[in-house]
Parts: sequence; C-alpha cells; structure tokens
Amino acid sequence: NTFQQNLFALAGDEEPEVRKNVCRALVMLLEVRMDRLLPHMISIVEYMLQRTQDQDENVALEACEFWLTLAEQPICKDVLCRHLAKLIPVLVNGMKYSEIDIILLKGDVEEDEAIPDSEQDIRPRFHRSRTVAQPHEEDRIEDDDDDDNDLDDDDTISDWNLRKCSAAALDVLANVFRDELLPHILPLLKELLFHPEWVVKESGILVLGAIAEGCMQGMIPYLPELIPHLIQCLSNKKALVRSITCWTLSRYAHWVVSQPPDTYLKPLMTELLKRILDSNKRVQEAACSAFATLEEEACTELVPYLAYILDTLVFAFSKYQHKNLLILYDAIGTLADSVGHHLNKPEYIQMLMPPLIQKWNMLKDEDKDLFPLLECLSSVATALQSGFLPYCEPVYQRCVNLVQKTLAQAMLHNAQPDQYEAPDKDFMIVALDLLSGLAEGLGGNIEQLVACSNILTLMYQCMQDKMPEVRQSSFALLGDLTKACFQHVKPCIADFMPILGTNLNPEFISVCNNATWAIGEISIQMGIEMQHYIPMVLHQLVEIINRPNTPKTLLENTAITIGRLGYVCPQEVAPMLQQFIRPWCTSLRNIRDNEEKDSAFRGICTMISVNPSGVVQDFIFFCDAVASWINPKDDLRDMFCKVM
Repeated sequence: NTFQQNLFALAGDEEPEVRKNVCRALVMLLEVRMDRLLPHMISIVEYMLQRTQDQDENVALEACEFWLTLAEQPICKDVLCRHLAKLIPVLVNGMKYSEIDIILLKGDVEEDEAIPDSEQDIRPRFHRSRTVAQPHEEDRIEDDDDDDNDLDDDDTISDWNLRKCSAAALDVLANVFRDELLPHILPLLKELLFHPEWVVKESGILVLGAIAEGCMQGMIPYLPELIPHLIQCLSNKKALVRSITCWTLSRYAHWVVSQPPDTYLKPLMTELLKRILDSNKRVQEAACSAFATLEEEACTELVPYLAYILDTLVFAFSKYQHKNLLILYDAIGTLADSVGHHLNKPEYIQMLMPPLIQKWNMLKDEDKDLFPLLECLSSVATALQSGFLPYCEPVYQRCVNLVQKTLAQAMLHNAQPDQYEAPDKDFMIVALDLLSGLAEGLGGNIEQLVACSNILTLMYQCMQDKMPEVRQSSFALLGDLTKACFQHVKPCIADFMPILGTNLNPEFISVCNNATWAIGEISIQMGIEMQHYIPMVLHQLVEIINRPNTPKTLLENTAITIGRLGYVCPQEVAPMLQQFIRPWCTSLRNIRDNEEKDSAFRGICTMISVNPSGVVQDFIFFCDAVASWINPKDDLRDMFCKVM
C-alpha cells in the first residue's frame, strides 16, 4: 500500500524518467497484483491515457504497454468498455511513423534495389521441421504457429517502438472487443485512408491491417469498397505506403479468395506480382510475404495464372539482393505446396528449376542460405513428383552427405568438446526434410538412390539424437521411405521399432506425432508380421488417444495408427477396443476421405467383428464417425453395413 501511495504521488513528476518508471511499475503490478489496482482502475486508465500521449516517446511507449498487458487480462472488457472512445484515437495516433522512424527506415529512399544488403539486414532464420498432418474437410492447412502475419511490418527497426506497440495493442483489443470496436474505428479510418499526407494515410492502412483478425465479420460489408482502394494504394509513389499495403491486403486474403476470382483475386494478384518486382527492397519483401499468404489461401485457384506467376518469381531471382532472395525461396516453396502436381508441366519445370539449381550449385555446404533453399526444393520436389527425376540424384546425394557430415562432426565434438565445435544440426534437419520431400514426390523412383546409399544407417543414428527436431524429421523420413521403397526399410524394422516405441511420448508433440504416423505406415507394409511389435507401442497409443488436451493432429494420427494396427493384427488389438473406441471415433470424424482413413476404418470394423462387446456402449459414436464418409469404397461400405 505504501508503495502504491508513493507511486501515485510520483505520477505527475516533471522528470520523464520518473514518469516512465511509474508506468513500468503499474504495468508490472497489473501482471502480478491486479487485485491491488482494481479499486483505482478508473483513475489508472485515465492516467495511462494521458501518458500514452506523453511528449516523451519513451514514456508514451512504456504507457502503451499497459493496454497490451490489460488486453490479456480477463477483466479487460469490463475495465475498458467505457474508455474505448478515448483510447482508440490515442492508439491510432501512435501508429503514425515518427520523423526519427522515417530517417531510420530511409523512408525518403525510393529506389534501393541495386544496393547490396549488409549482414545485419538479414535476420537469422529458423527451420520448422516437417510434421505429418491429416487433410481436413475445410481443405486449408491450419497452422497454429503460423507467425508470418505478425505486426512486423518494419522489421529493420528491430527496436520496439510506439508505432509497433500501438498497433499490437489495437490488434489484441480487436480480438477482445471484436465488432464492438468498429463504431470507434470506422470514422477515424475514413479520414485516415483518404488523407493527402502519406504518413497519415500509411497509418490508416496499418490500422486496417491491425483490426483484420478481430473485426473481420464487421468489416465484411466495407471490403468491396476497401479492397479496390488498397489495390490502388499498391501503386502509391511512397515505398512505405506500398509496403504496408501489401501487409494489410495479406490480412484480408481469406476474404478475397472467398469471392469470385475475377472480382478481387485476379487484380490483387496482378498488382502484388508487380510489387514483387518493385525497385524498393522493403516493398519487394512485403510483396513476397503477402503473396506467400495469398498462395496459402488461394491454393489451386492460382493454377490458371501459373505461367504468369512463375515468370515473375523467376525474374525476381535476377533482381533480388541477399535478404529478399531468402524470402523468394519461401514464396516459391509455398506456391508448390499450394498448387501441388499442377506444377508438373514441362514448361513450368523449365522456367523454375534452372535458377534454383544454379543457386544450389553456388552455395557451399556450410552456408546457412542452404536452409531456405532446401526447404523450397523439398516443396518443389513433392509437387513435381516424377518431373523432379532429372534433378534428383545430385540433390539426394548432397542431402545424404550433409547428414553424414553433421553426424561425424557431432561424434567428434562429443568425444573431444574442447577441440571440436558442436555442429549446427539444422543442416541435418533440413536435409532429412528434403529427403522426405523427394521420397514423397518420387515414390518408387527413389528406390535406386536408397539402394546405393547408407541413408538407413544414418537414419538409425538420427532417430536416437538428443535433439527432438532431428528425431522428428528422421521419423517423417522413415514414414515416407516406408511408403516409397519398403524393401530397403524392412531389414531394419527390428532395430527401428523399439526406438519408435520409446518416442511415443506426448511431451514432445511433433516427435510423438511423426513416430506415430511412421508406425502406421510400417504396419500397413508389414501385415501380420507386425504382431511381434504390437506390445511395444499399443499401450502408449491408447494412453495418448485418451489424454486430455492432446493436439488435434496427434489425436488424428494416433487414431489412424491404432486403426491400421487393428487392420493387420485384429486379434492383438481388438481386446482393447473399449478403451479407445470413443476418442477414436470423435477424432476421425473431420478428416477427408483418403487412403489412411480407409485403412483405419477397415481396421476398426475388423476389430468390432472380433470383439463386438467393445463397441456396444459407444455405438452411437461409431455411427457418427461412419457418417463422416462422403464416398467410401464399395467393400468398405459393405463392412459398415455388416457392423450395423
């Protein structure tokens, strides 16, 4: 209490440093002792409103953190609903670039594409290891940890500033208040978006992007007018306006794709492709990232425009400096993921592969630029399928070498840590993921390459690595090789299965997920010979499927694998039917019809015929899961009828 009294006494101090620390203390109290602040909340909110407009930007920034912190508290809505009319204009005002921002961002430099990047321009990238997921009815990949859409529109000022903090606060508040925010925002937006001063207009476009997620429903009536206006803004003469417009449009990509393609998708794509070839590096980067988001949303809607898209992306190779090249790889990889086998046409391959292979040949094994290129090639190989055959041998060989080198370096380091540096295992992870992409794309055509290499020995070591991401990628590769050329995997199954069993630990979600999926693929190939290995894995799988708060992807893969084990060894698995049938049915009801779902349901029907009493109590759940099928094969439909 004494602390609080003294804190309030200092609130109006003339010294900015004191005011800043008062704000910081209040933010910390809000996080740890909110009960102490509640009785004074109205006056604290009023005080923070003043301080967020403080002449000293450091004080304003510290005060702005208060709104971000408050937005994450359950009481946010009750506390702030009466203050929105005052708060929203303050936050919106804080989203304008300050003069110092513009100087730091070289906002007056419009054309800089010919200036090479300095090393500090390039942020370290982190590879996200391959995770195997089931396709859903909605047809879109929902990625929980997709962070490409952050409010990070000007990442070269890595410093957290008032603009970023205000935008982040508005974003979070939009998610709390949803459409209730719009009466306070829309009148301001009208003024900002059509303002003659570019700095003001730019802040309006940022506001529009910041509220996209939270206020999407309420914004829909205005989008038919706003989207064409934003598409026009992509041609604004100020580079900073063009770049923020790319980002904001990407936030509305989902809506754009839901409309008839000629109305918004085609004009947006056309303009974004022009911006990918902009003469300003910041705009190139924003356009490339926005285009990758559009690709994820549009998927096969882009197929009619593939030649035009590839033309642009390939031309960008000759134009881009170092940093943006890395983002270009991502846009190409995402395109391949989105359109899949439609990319496998000789004319597209002829456009795309030469520049990629040229970069591949230029990069040394220890160059970290290999990461995004390998990720990109992994997507391209999967999409091109047999179209990748002419390029596969040197790519395969190099990946195997990267894994071997990394493992050898790790052994040296473990034996003599003083003398040998620890290797960067990301090289090995990315190489394993590209090998997975090759196996998935080439299928049986990879057989010769596997036969002539020691990849299975290397995989055996990777599967036991201390680093979870290495194990995750090696289990994905094991599953893909099992599907592509099981004759080479089969001799190693006795060594692999105990390792897979010990990795069915949901503490490492992605490792556990990929191990589970690989077991399912192996069981389909092994058939009755899987009997010997059931005790190594079944109890863990049943435990995982019954575990509360298990992520959806892991639940689905676990259900598929249990079903597949029951398909090949019904006598061994059926006695446990009652322990898993209910979660099994609920986790598979949203998955699209495919081969994996087919074999899993055959397994469940076979197990029910062995142990009908195991399903009696939960029969209604089984009926619900069967009803999720749109087009089962005739013999599977017969199995359903028999069970019924």
